[in-house]
Amino acid sequence: MATVRLENITKRFGDLTALDNITLDVKDEEFFVLLGQTGAGKTTTLRCIAGLDKPEEGNIFLDDVPVNDKTPAERDVAFVFQSHILYPHLTVYENMAFPLHPRKLSAEEIDSRVRDIAQMLHIEHLLMRTPNQLSGGETQRVGLGRAMVRRPQVFLMDEPISNLDAKLRTEMRAEIRWRQRELGTTTFYVTHDQVEAMSMADRIAVLDEGKVQQLGTPFEIYNHPENLFVASFIGNPSMNCLPCEVIRNNGNLQLNLSNGNSKDNSFMIQDDYLVNIINALSSDQQIIFGVHPEDVVVKHESVPNSFQAEVYSVEPLGADTIVEITLGTDETGSHSILKSVTAPDFEAAIGDFLYVSFVSERIHLFDKSTEKTLIT
Repeated sequence: MATVRLENITKRFGDLTALDNITLDVKDEEFFVLLGQTGAGKTTTLRCIAGLDKPEEGNIFLDDVPVNDKTPAERDVAFVFQSHILYPHLTVYENMAFPLHPRKLSAEEIDSRVRDIAQMLHIEHLLMRTPNQLSGGETQRVGLGRAMVRRPQVFLMDEPISNLDAKLRTEMRAEIRWRQRELGTTTFYVTHDQVEAMSMADRIAVLDEGKVQQLGTPFEIYNHPENLFVASFIGNPSMNCLPCEVIRNNGNLQLNLSNGNSKDNSFMIQDDYLVNIINALSSDQQIIFGVHPEDVVVKHESVPNSFQAEVYSVEPLGADTIVEITLGTDETGSHSILKSVTAPDFEAAIGDFLYVSFVSERIHLFDKSTEKTLIT
């Protein structure tokens, strides 16, 4: 198969810089996910790799061979688009066989490839149907099959399952990942859905405004976010990120999640590592407190090192319940909300007062001005 390497890629559209000095290195047979919001530059990255767009600066390598000056046909990549457009007048078999005809393969080889991939994707019973006889999920499989029969060096997938309903997306996530492992094809997958990214990727690059914010495994991205953007983007619900005030009290360190109001939402920092980080800060350095919702502990009874706060909303989701706690309001009257993921049988009602504490070793701290993590 192949590796994919992007070195200092910059792509502009007029005054807009879509990609700003992007460097990525995708390993052979890796399932690599580029994750970002709409407009982050994800599709532009794929189009540059495929040769559909040419970067103003930087170099692209496929298997260590520079391809900047090669046409899309010469790059041996398969591009799977968000909307699978099938030829309406051709059967499923003919749609899948279509990209093989220019390769001058024998009829027997074409038939073998189409039927092997159709069996792999469980669509062999659809081969004689036309596209208007297919469901959304079947169309997705045929679109994937049409790319897979080519046996390219690299799959480029641009949000290929985003148009499906939730149940089908879950099924197709597992299907795509399983087939990719079977084929061993290097895959560069683009999505805005962090659940897709976390569940499918070997590694993830988080992209925002044309810049790579963080590159790492799903575990690294989730547990060790390098900045506030990644922390607030990854997770469902995402990390709580709140301004806080450092209080030094008789040799003890406390954080108060005050957010500009007079309410006391303070708790003691007991982790030595965090104490050392805070003590090393300059006197005027402001910090942001971060914690994942599953690391926010809420109780009806008082527990050590907790503070009391009011329930703002309760969302029972079946497998768990999300409890939103209000920490007061700021000068604009907006509530400062802290989310906690609790057990499905946890009972709370709007207006209840609960005791809030945190899993100390799971606390994150960020510099407010640079937005970068203070946890190394």
